[in-house]
Amino acid sequence: MKRLIRIAAVALTLGLMAPAAMADEATDSSHAAPPAESFPQIGSPSAPDGKGSFRFGVSSSATQIEDQDTNTDWYKWTQPVADGGMGKGQFVGDGVDGYTMAVKDVDLLAKLHVDSYRFGIEWARVEPRRGQIDEAALDHYSKVIDALVAHHIRPVVVIHHFANPVWVDNPSDISCAHGPSDTNLCGLDNPEGGPLVVKAMADYAKLLVQRFGDRVHEWVTLNEPMVYMMFSHAFGAGPPGKADLATNFSTKFVPAVRNYINAHVAMYRAIKSVDPKASVGLTASVKQYVAVRDGKISTEPRDIAARDRFRWFFELNFLNSLRTGNFDSDFDGKPDEQHPEWRNSLDWLGIQLYDRTGVTDPGPTPDKNTLPDINVDVCGAPPCYPELDPSYFVPDMGYESDPQGLYPVLKDFGNRFPGLPLMVTESGIATASGKRRAEFVVRALEAIERARADGVDVRGYYHWSLMDNFEWLNGYKPRFGLYSVDRSTMKRTPTEAAYVYAQIAKTRTLGSRVRAEYGGYGPLSPEPSPSGGATVPATGAAVTGRRD
Repeated sequence: MKRLIRIAAVALTLGLMAPAAMADEATDSSHAAPPAESFPQIGSPSAPDGKGSFRFGVSSSATQIEDQDTNTDWYKWTQPVADGGMGKGQFVGDGVDGYTMAVKDVDLLAKLHVDSYRFGIEWARVEPRRGQIDEAALDHYSKVIDALVAHHIRPVVVIHHFANPVWVDNPSDISCAHGPSDTNLCGLDNPEGGPLVVKAMADYAKLLVQRFGDRVHEWVTLNEPMVYMMFSHAFGAGPPGKADLATNFSTKFVPAVRNYINAHVAMYRAIKSVDPKASVGLTASVKQYVAVRDGKISTEPRDIAARDRFRWFFELNFLNSLRTGNFDSDFDGKPDEQHPEWRNSLDWLGIQLYDRTGVTDPGPTPDKNTLPDINVDVCGAPPCYPELDPSYFVPDMGYESDPQGLYPVLKDFGNRFPGLPLMVTESGIATASGKRRAEFVVRALEAIERARADGVDVRGYYHWSLMDNFEWLNGYKPRFGLYSVDRSTMKRTPTEAAYVYAQIAKTRTLGSRVRAEYGGYGPLSPEPSPSGGATVPATGAAVTGRRD
């Protein structure tokens, strides 16, 4: 998400919804001629014998690519009003024909020589109405899995990736005045419906393992849970459209978060009940957090405290709850609820980093862009904080992305959660330039290898994404794909990055020539202008942050 979504006022959204984490650690710009770096073979993402292994992969999401996906809340949310929908944002429509072309698209993966494919199985397609299972849909996904296995590509299935069947929390009936029913369970925040949603998610997870557990042994329960909470329940920018952070924090928003944690745990237990040896993880959207004030890096204690407060809210409270069984119900940094049943319900953690985020303490004068309850100001790009390099600004997303940022992030998580294996389950850049994307891929792998050399247990890298797709609130404009897609014909065309990544994955080596051409710490290739002529200046962020 990478990458991802605009959720509230533009200022908040650019900083919050992008698909990364913490330490504003500087990187050393001096380097000698780059040596080749070799990567070991794929192994278990969580078992002890998988330590030291590495996998090359790519990721996608069912809702973002599939056609004929009419029973999701995102379809209803974006469908034009004249056609019976709610008309919010660009219509997801038929995606990029990712359902019809699913088996054929496995050939694209084979050409990349990747070890693994992380993808979603659409809940709304499998269970379009509560309790009614579509066997044809299950058969379809079974054929996709068979095709992956035939190509020696290990499937990793994401069970919940931002989208629900409409009956889970109908976005056209968020008040749910008549209470939970088979056509509307009223969502995670509802006192009666929340536990029903948790059970429905666990039942769905169990069904998938029962049907596919003979071929799929690696699962993701939730994708970027706090990103989902932000657009769905905090600001209402995506379905179901509940804006409860400012007005119903303790009565609606926090119960939704708590039930989402319950859902992960219930799914984890359900999977293990069928396949005790399954490897079950969760992926987190993380950031590089920067304490700022007046457009400069801030060393003021109040801003550093605000930075840490925001990170606790956006990342660590949720993850810490799954490790320790202690939940901070008011997000003040002090856990106040004990949930021993949550403890150690995570075999591995997926890291998904896209952006740097500036954080400032607003003091006694918060403004309209202040994050309520947490009381921080956030911003997504320079000039709110000093830019690392003008070319690191991503125009289609409105944020700055550090190509080597994974190194400090992975180091931090390795130290914070010792014994918990990590995988980079999304990493990518929105760009129309194949070379710019190839540079980002190579530099991400360089950063990962540095972390591994320092002893961090990082077991893989998945590029976001296999092909261009629907980027949620940003629609189809941002292009993250290794394969570009012409939506008028649905033709897939490999970008320069696809060829570079395929070479790396096939040889399991970051060669010296590849590193010399695409790697390092310098500027990225410029973003092409929409007209294909002069380049777009990589400056001028959409948000400027707080200035006192």
